[in-house]
Amino acid sequence: MFNRSKSNDSLKIGRISNDSGGYIAANSQIFENIPNTSISRKILKESIKGTPIIKFGSSSPKVMIIAGIHGNELSPQIAAIKLIHKLEKLEKEDKISGTIYIIPFSSPKSTMDNSRWFNGVDLNRITSVKGSITNEILSKIKEFNLNSIGDFHSTSINSMPGKEGIFCTMKPSPESFQIAKYISDSTKSELLFYKNAGNAYKGALEDECNIALIPAVTCEVLSPNGIAKKEAWERSLDQMEYYLSYFGIISKDSI
Repeated sequence: MFNRSKSNDSLKIGRISNDSGGYIAANSQIFENIPNTSISRKILKESIKGTPIIKFGSSSPKVMIIAGIHGNELSPQIAAIKLIHKLEKLEKEDKISGTIYIIPFSSPKSTMDNSRWFNGVDLNRITSVKGSITNEILSKIKEFNLNSIGDFHSTSINSMPGKEGIFCTMKPSPESFQIAKYISDSTKSELLFYKNAGNAYKGALEDECNIALIPAVTCEVLSPNGIAKKEAWERSLDQMEYYLSYFGIISKDSI
């Protein structure tokens, strides 16, 4: 599934959905805030065909970082590209202890359109629907036998939750709470937890993972929809790095 880049970088990249492709470069807010490198160009090229997925490492624990389920939530998508560049260097230095899968653009078409929706549908409400992009992502999560997933979003002031925070649930996957508390304590993001997965956000990727006993969290930063804010993607990058730090995949010294 994963092909190694032929350029000087060592990027291992594959594709999940073939129905979600889009021209990320058409979204100037994204394009102007990511590095102009062979890594970025490779990811953008793959995104034209569908949902790209990048892999680092080969040992345990195994986790996944996801961004762009809502295409107009730009900060986590920029942060994911920034993280990919950082991890590429750390992998060369043999400073990754585990395996990291990253989906920087879950729905490239939605990102291209700067839209929350994919073909009129909220992808974070239909993870249980067979054939949906998020269902295909969930299938890969199960196939890869992952230890956890982190789903990264942004929220505007007048939406839900309308503040920076880390969502988690207590049951049936209690480690969801422990992961969220660690990120919350480390970044000072508010801890937002529910007792049972699936009650508040039916069909959300985080909830479907927790129901499947794959500990998952949703990390939100505050940023206007459709607009890239440097302070927001920097906060999202912090959340991603502390998520990896919880598992010891990267050290705190690397953050």
